[in-house]
Amino acid sequence: MRAVLPRRASRTAGPQSARKTSKVPPLRGVVPFLLFLCLWQLVGTDDSVFYPRPSSWLQALSLLSRQGVLWPATWSTLTTLALSMVVATLVGAAVGYLVGRSPPADRALLPTLEFLRATPAAAVVPVFLVFMGFGRDMAITVVTFASVWPILLNTRAGARALNPVLMDSARSLHLGPWARITKIVIPALMPSIFLGVRVAAPVAVVMTLLVEFIVQFYGVGSLIAAAQRDYASAAVYGLVVVAGIFGLGVNSMVALVESFCLRHHGPGSGRR
Repeated sequence: MRAVLPRRASRTAGPQSARKTSKVPPLRGVVPFLLFLCLWQLVGTDDSVFYPRPSSWLQALSLLSRQGVLWPATWSTLTTLALSMVVATLVGAAVGYLVGRSPPADRALLPTLEFLRATPAAAVVPVFLVFMGFGRDMAITVVTFASVWPILLNTRAGARALNPVLMDSARSLHLGPWARITKIVIPALMPSIFLGVRVAAPVAVVMTLLVEFIVQFYGVGSLIAAAQRDYASAAVYGLVVVAGIFGLGVNSMVALVESFCLRHHGPGSGRR
């Protein structure tokens, strides 16, 4: 009886703890920020050049919306961000798997990959401008360059830690290359890929706004730069809050997609 009771307790505790766990960040994390804004609203003034009250931020955003520039800029930024994340995920997962499963390729490419990973993405913006010019393709390339490394390196680590039994099972079942990738490799590497995506998503948001800010590519970042040049402090603060909402929304979206795709994965699946 003494040996049975702890086992029953552990079995009942597992599902309850799993139900309580959520990958989506709780909204209570923004409560301190909201309290700070309320305090700012109480002690601030609308005529301040550098520190206008938050109510004036909403007025500035409303003015940009009536002028017809806020929502097109928001859509442009979200489009660049979404396309960059898709490209970074596909490239990072593919290259990470190839490097992780091939020791010769790992030894040959890892120094170059580490060098490129350590290169600041903002420093290569002029280089991409020379070769690609102004446009969305250049912005997507820069954002992809900045955000692909967490996905690539995490996928590489996951590929190196793949359970050999999985690959032996694929050979025993005489699965073709495509069936092996879709039925064995991708499901086993999903946790590693999503871990990299979660790390890369905030980097992609920051780099999207930075590219728009630097090269004046149309988007929320270029609106922030224009408001800064015009000393429109309220518009700057309001657009910065919009950028923060981007980061929170992207993080929550990635967490929801991860929860859906990994709903059948047990702990440690696909690992040694």
